[in-house]
Amino acid sequence: MVNYILMRLLRMIPQVLIISVLAFIIIQLPPGDFLTERLNRLRASGYTVDEAEVQRLTKMYGLDKPMHLQYLKWITNIVTKGDFGYSFVFSKPVNEIIGSRMGMTFFIAFLAFVVCWSFAIPVGILVAVKQYSVVDYFFTFLGFIGLAVPGFLLALVLMYVSYSWFGLKVGGLFSQEFQTAPWSWARFVDFLKHIWLPVIILAIGGTANLIRTLRATMLDELRKQYVTVARAKGLSEFKVLMLYPVRIAINPIVSTFGWLLVWFFSGGTVVEIVLNLDTAGPVLWRALMNQDMYTAGAYIVIIGTLTALGSLISDLMLAALDPRIRFGGLEVS
Repeated sequence: MVNYILMRLLRMIPQVLIISVLAFIIIQLPPGDFLTERLNRLRASGYTVDEAEVQRLTKMYGLDKPMHLQYLKWITNIVTKGDFGYSFVFSKPVNEIIGSRMGMTFFIAFLAFVVCWSFAIPVGILVAVKQYSVVDYFFTFLGFIGLAVPGFLLALVLMYVSYSWFGLKVGGLFSQEFQTAPWSWARFVDFLKHIWLPVIILAIGGTANLIRTLRATMLDELRKQYVTVARAKGLSEFKVLMLYPVRIAINPIVSTFGWLLVWFFSGGTVVEIVLNLDTAGPVLWRALMNQDMYTAGAYIVIIGTLTALGSLISDLMLAALDPRIRFGGLEVS
């Protein structure tokens, strides 16, 4: 097992490097660069730009060098110093920007993940056992709504309902008076009043998808002969479900851990912008809009690393749940 984990971690290194190269190239594909866009805006507003100042800024940001040299300098600083560069948009180190936003982003993603799995797994089992019942139709209908309604639209609706019906202003993570206040019980309560909305919105889409997936796999397993044999042996219905079909049907759910975790982390960017959250999503949006290659590149590298780690965790969880899976090549015996 240890050798397998080490092998997978070593395999992640070239994967993350390839992701960083592609991210760096794609971010710079649009014509111009950050400095050009900034100078154009200044000139459009009537501001006279000194050519010496342009040269100074070009050299300071390293824009006078070819793209491959810019990338080599950037990735070398990341590997050797853990330095993701300097943000053009925010005029501060990228590490400082991401560090101030990443903790809250991880926390919201973790809560959404817990809510998603805690609700999706029991409901998925229930609707499979109660196929074509009122319960099945009800949750299937809700699942279709959860998959069809965009997260940002749901955010706007819930914000309106919260304010109109309950008088709660749920935009942001804190009320105005607690934005810069130190942590206290009052600030924590205020945080709880705001955090539930982004967590629910992020969890809804993933929950609906997992319920549909688990229902389909459970129905397939429940029709197999080994379930009939287990019932014939006199086992209770609960034991029959938990010991056999659930253990197999849940495998596709566990295998989605990698992409689901990343989706919670990065897929809510528009929702975060709508809700005015101090998380990493709005930072990525501003960086991409302004061709801030170091900030956007750092964010994408982090997402790529999370994807690789999530895939590894999924494989380890599958091996722990299913005795047919073996480490090494994860071959099915």
